[in-house]
Amino acid sequence: MTSPAPRLIPLLVVLASASILGLAPILVRLTETGPAAAGFWRLAFALPLLAILIGRPGGEGIGTPSRWMLLAGLFFSLDLSFWNYGIVMTSVANATVLCNLTPVVVTLIGWLFFKERPARLFILALALAMGGAFAMASAAKGGQGTNPLLGDLLSLTVSFWYAGYFLMVKQARTTAGALRVTYWATLAGLPMMGGVSMLLGEDMIPATAAGWTACVAMGLMHVAGQGGVAWALGRLPASITSVTILIQPLVAAGLSWLVFGETLAPIQALGGALVLCAIVLAQWSSRTKTGATPEGVAPA
Repeated sequence: MTSPAPRLIPLLVVLASASILGLAPILVRLTETGPAAAGFWRLAFALPLLAILIGRPGGEGIGTPSRWMLLAGLFFSLDLSFWNYGIVMTSVANATVLCNLTPVVVTLIGWLFFKERPARLFILALALAMGGAFAMASAAKGGQGTNPLLGDLLSLTVSFWYAGYFLMVKQARTTAGALRVTYWATLAGLPMMGGVSMLLGEDMIPATAAGWTACVAMGLMHVAGQGGVAWALGRLPASITSVTILIQPLVAAGLSWLVFGETLAPIQALGGALVLCAIVLAQWSSRTKTGATPEGVAPA
């Protein structure tokens, strides 16, 4: 068993990475572009950094993409498109919590399509998740975005898109390292995000230097946040990592309160707590059922 001391640094890295990823919904609103365009710039500014990291001496090298990497890019572009619109239409807290239902969705897909029957604890987790999501959506106020109900629904679908991304990455990782998979998924998703933005007639170019700064910051956040979580996953049990990254919705909610003045109604706070508990129970039930630690899922 790994001693507590070697786990300290990876645990701190996960906490820092999840906190960095909590900036995502805030930066989306500050980019001064359309929601899909914000995702485009996130990938565009992350790509050069990923290329440097993967092409450095001793790095894995760019190589060639597999179909799984390209499919991962497709699902990730859908993930960003739906989530970024959800961020604009509903509260930052709702959008961030609802998209974190991915671990529950992944287990549910395994149950329905691959006959991997989950433990009874997962059934409880699923019920809590659905109840919590309903509570957050039903209590959303008109001031929390342009269309709270639609924003909640879009954010909820993100968990399905990211589940697809997770499954594609899992297949791609059988033949390539994490950085190479991330690089090709990012490159594949870039033109898709640009196409969605132009198709919807969004503003592609930020109006001020502050908007450009937010776009660049999203690229740095993408590499640092996702990269940090990926690094820690190789050094910590995934059950610990997947629970620790749940700090992201808390960070996002706190920042949205400071930056945008968004507050949660009591029923929304209760619903968010139920969803977070459901995710923890889903991870715990998977570990209990299989006797092994499942691979964790980092939010988009």
